[in-house]
Amino acid sequence: MQITGFRVYQVDLPLREGRYSWSEGKSVDVFDSTVVAVETDAGIVGYGEVCPLGPAYLPAYARGVRTGIEELAPALLGADPRRLLVLNDRMDRALKGHPYVKSAIDMACWDALGKAAGLPVCELMGGRYADDVTLYRAISQRPAAEMAENVAAYRAEGYRRFQLKVGGNADDDIARIRAVAEVLEPGDKLVADANTGWLTHEALRVANAVRDVDVYLEQPCKSYEECLIVRRATSLPFVLDEVIDSVGAVLRAAADGAADVVNIKISKFGGLTRAKQARDLCASLGIAMTLEDSWGGDVVTAAIAHLAQGVPPELQFTSTDFNSYVTTSLAAGAPKREHGRMSASAEPGLGIEPNFDVLGDPVWRC
Repeated sequence: MQITGFRVYQVDLPLREGRYSWSEGKSVDVFDSTVVAVETDAGIVGYGEVCPLGPAYLPAYARGVRTGIEELAPALLGADPRRLLVLNDRMDRALKGHPYVKSAIDMACWDALGKAAGLPVCELMGGRYADDVTLYRAISQRPAAEMAENVAAYRAEGYRRFQLKVGGNADDDIARIRAVAEVLEPGDKLVADANTGWLTHEALRVANAVRDVDVYLEQPCKSYEECLIVRRATSLPFVLDEVIDSVGAVLRAAADGAADVVNIKISKFGGLTRAKQARDLCASLGIAMTLEDSWGGDVVTAAIAHLAQGVPPELQFTSTDFNSYVTTSLAAGAPKREHGRMSASAEPGLGIEPNFDVLGDPVWRC
């Protein structure tokens, strides 16, 4: 099987809540997502998606995805999409860095491999541990009372894990954490995610002020070294996210005892192939994981579900269903939340069928 062409689609994903806000005053109203179709001479088409969380979150931006694919795709014509390691090496030789550009292509090739084999992606990745995976709900940054109300509402929908967006004024964030903690019930888990928004002294203030609260601290500061200072100064469980972008980063965190949980975002690693490598390494090291991506719609949500199904249940901290956050459906067959959980499709590949009435015409093809 050989790759014969690419189609690239752009689609806007408006938020159900109207706006998503996180640290340092950052916010997004409409997400700009890119869907890639990888065509083959066998008549099989694989689909992938990548959706950066705006241009000010990670070194990634939506138009950069499409520009990067225009640069990269011609070098992949004739490649076998089923040979994922070979394909990733070919992408790295053709384009240095820019893992988020490669993510949707790699995802689409996993979809094509699954369709060719007649198996779901999760089975090709090693198997499905359980029937479903646990989801978290991200709580957009707002005044403390509003965030507590949002948590209570999402609890009623079946969620039991909540990622509270903090990383603003330390006093406000302390109030946010305490207000939300008051509405939780036994068995719930609360994560205070600063998304790199605090300076070290602010993170230490918050950690000290909420030391009596059952809460995880996530990525308080920009650099790994700053986060490690905070980690070593608190007994609260600790999550690393933005600085976990490679197998090497996982190994470093493990050696330093820098985190109890790490977040593996598919596009940050460059696709499912390398995200799977990090997943399996964490499983070998006994590190709990959140399996997710920066953002996305139905295709990304499907990929997250397949990746997460291969995590031993005791290490599967949580995942997310991004398609429930947005008003636009890109594809049929994507996972749907049931009581705070979701399950990967049993159909071949990712198990999705794109909605071309929504995608429209390709913005680029070759």
